[in-house]
Amino acid sequence: MRENRAVSFSINLILTVFAVISFFPIYMAVINSFKSQGEIFNSVLSMPNSLSLENYLGVFTELNLLGSGFNTLIVTVIGLAGIVFCGSLAGYKLARTSGKLSALIFTLFIASMLVPFHSIMITLSQMAKILGFQGSLYGLGLIYIGLGVNMAVFLYHGFVKSIPKELEEAAKIDGCNDFQIFIKIIFPLLKPITATILVLNVLWLWNDFLLPLIMLTDVNNYTLMLSINMLFGQYVADWPKILAALVLTALPVIVFYAFFQKYILEGIADGAIK
Repeated sequence: MRENRAVSFSINLILTVFAVISFFPIYMAVINSFKSQGEIFNSVLSMPNSLSLENYLGVFTELNLLGSGFNTLIVTVIGLAGIVFCGSLAGYKLARTSGKLSALIFTLFIASMLVPFHSIMITLSQMAKILGFQGSLYGLGLIYIGLGVNMAVFLYHGFVKSIPKELEEAAKIDGCNDFQIFIKIIFPLLKPITATILVLNVLWLWNDFLLPLIMLTDVNNYTLMLSINMLFGQYVADWPKILAALVLTALPVIVFYAFFQKYILEGIADGAIK
């Protein structure tokens, strides 16, 4: 009994230490976002002298944070919708179709995950110009679909295999076609893995910097990360406003994750039961 308590205490202590280490950068960003430049240079770890909202107000006026946030939201919604729709359809069809062609297509999806983005960056930029995607938020969203659908297909493919085929056979007897079976029967059962895919891709799309930097040329179309980058000068950086902008940028993602985490935990539990 004592040994079990000792093991439990040790595990909880280790997890607490890792939780503190993970939370520490967030804590540093929050407390320093209320400081002036001089206070940060004087002591990074100390608490701010006063809880002034000057940095946060300055971010809204100097960076057009609402406009950049709306641009980021457009790109994220387009990317998520396309990744979930295309990934779920392809993953379901490939999981339910046997044969060498299906296996080859699935292998190509998996193989594309191993290709580093930097190796296709220049080619992707040239193709975007040819297709008219350069400088377009909608074009950027479509590119995100192409880059993110491979992981979605991989995850959906594995999850669909755990769904009994008898459900589809019963739906066919009731007169449903293949698309109706997917929309009415299969896709609602994919809610846990869909939540996982949404969270993973929101973290990527919302916080991505390199691809928008390559694709977007108009300041009015800048995403949040590009707008925050404007606070970095050639010789000096406005750290209080940078940290304030990062805190505001991270809040929607934190809220999104808090809302969907219960579905992720349900998916883990369902997978363990199956």
